[in-house]
Amino acid sequence: MRIKASNVLWGLFFILIGIGFAGNAFALWSFNLFFHGWWTLFIIIPCAISLIQNGFRVSNLAGLLIGIMLLLSMQGVVDGNVIGKLIVPFIFILIGLSMIFKNLFHGDRSIHIDVKYQGGSSDYSSVFAGNSYQITGEKFLGTTINAIFGGVELDLRNAIIDEDIVINATAVFGGIDIKVPSNVKVKVSNVPIFGGVDNKAGTSPDPSAPVIFLNSTCMFGGIDVK
Repeated sequence: MRIKASNVLWGLFFILIGIGFAGNAFALWSFNLFFHGWWTLFIIIPCAISLIQNGFRVSNLAGLLIGIMLLLSMQGVVDGNVIGKLIVPFIFILIGLSMIFKNLFHGDRSIHIDVKYQGGSSDYSSVFAGNSYQITGEKFLGTTINAIFGGVELDLRNAIIDEDIVINATAVFGGIDIKVPSNVKVKVSNVPIFGGVDNKAGTSPDPSAPVIFLNSTCMFGGIDVK
């Protein structure tokens, strides 16, 4: 049985918390879960897990840096006013780096199937804009979608999908709409950072129906599948 890396990491996190409280019971140390800035762990940990699972991307790296900076600010290590001024420049720098070193930030680490591209484009991106794409009458074998401060709509209802494919999607302060044909199933793996995926499609009763594996990260953004 294959164990997901995210399950292992989250499991270790809760085990460490349990050990911390157990040490309190035996007076071995003083453990307090609610330290100053404890809530930043809900940003740092999901982003760190996403880095391990999906590689370096704008969303997970930006979220990790923002979470660490907020934690340092809450701990009084750095000035909170300085942190507030640096967050936006960091995001812009990471967006620029992701565009220059595309393979580094968006390298596929899918555990489902090998990603192949045919039909349309291997990459649909929107930065501070809204773009709409439609694939008609072409065999479609997967893609990568990035919506950064913008939106992307990908219409696959008339695309030919007759085998399992992977779609890697990242929404950072933006939204992604994916319309799929009725003859497929959709399975979602998502790292939510103040965002999420709404899957309203992929309910084909045919056990042999092709599967769309959606590997996604949502940071202050969302993805709709319909």
